[in-house]
Parts: sequence; C-alpha cells; structure tokens
Amino acid sequence: MTVAEFLDWPGDGTPDRHQLVDGEIRAMAPASITHGIIQANIARIVGNHLAGTRCHVVTAPGVIPRVRSSANMRVPDLAVNCLPDQAGQRALPDPILIVEILSPSNEAETRENVWAFASIPSVREILLVRSADIGAELFRREADGSWPEQPGLIGETGELALDSIGFRAPLGAFYDDTHLRQNATG
Repeated sequence: MTVAEFLDWPGDGTPDRHQLVDGEIRAMAPASITHGIIQANIARIVGNHLAGTRCHVVTAPGVIPRVRSSANMRVPDLAVNCLPDQAGQRALPDPILIVEILSPSNEAETRENVWAFASIPSVREILLVRSADIGAELFRREADGSWPEQPGLIGETGELALDSIGFRAPLGAFYDDTHLRQNATG
C-alpha cells in the first residue's frame, strides 16, 4: 500500500490506530495508562514551553520518513515542528523533535521507527522515554548531519536538555502522577 492509499483507507472497522510500515498496515495496540499519562505530561510541559513561539507539539502525528517515503507513514507519540498549521494536512511536515514512549510490549517496533525518523532531514532530536521505569534515551543529530551510534542516557534524577527547542527540565517531571514517580519519591 502507498501513503496515498493509506490516507484514503477507511480503516478496518476497529477503533485501533494504524501506521504504514514498508507498505504494510500495522495496527497499534492501545497504550497503557502509565504510557498515556507520560504522553500527556510531555505534551503539556513541552507545549507550555513552546507557547508564544512559532513551534508546536502534536500528539500522534503521521510522519513520513525520507526512506521509502511512498510506503511509510509512521506515528510517533509526539512530534514538534515549527511550521504553521494548514487546513487538510494529514502528515506533519518537517518535524524537528520526535518523542516515542517505550512500552515493553512493542519496544522493538518503536526502536525500528527511530531509524526511519532519523532519515528525515529536519529532525534534530529523537527522544525515547521509558514507561516501565524512569529514564530516557536521546539521539541528537551531530553538526555534520550524522547520528551518534549510541544515545545519550538520562536517568531518574537527570536533567533533560532538548537543544532543538531550547528546553531543559528534570526528566522526572514527565512522570508526575504515575506510579513510577510516586515510587521514586516515596
């Protein structure tokens, strides 16, 4: 299936979300409550940081990788771009930051998406946030356009710095109101 066919596809009659991976429709399982809380926290915190700028955070956007672009539309948990919203857009153009929340049930597929996202020239950073414990991995594009072999790791008490949007905050803030943060703070 092509991206155009995928966008015209009426769905399979279920409430499941889908993404297009190498021409194949892939169902996306519903997220856990913890995953959803983390996603909402990140959207709120990053969205508040971006308020008044030309950039905005988008939840579950369709993103078209550069590699095999006619057969791929991936759906990350969050992305940021700095272009005006336009009527009728069904794919987020030129994201600069992509955020994925790692769930134990689909971690391999999420990690597969990282390399597809890295093929998008506008992407500066890819953040993977864990949902089974407090921690994150950050891939940041180098000045020469290459990507590091290994991500930077941010631990439970670490500060997250997203240079693409001039953002800094304790990583733990993304976990507020989850059982993980309650366990961490006693």
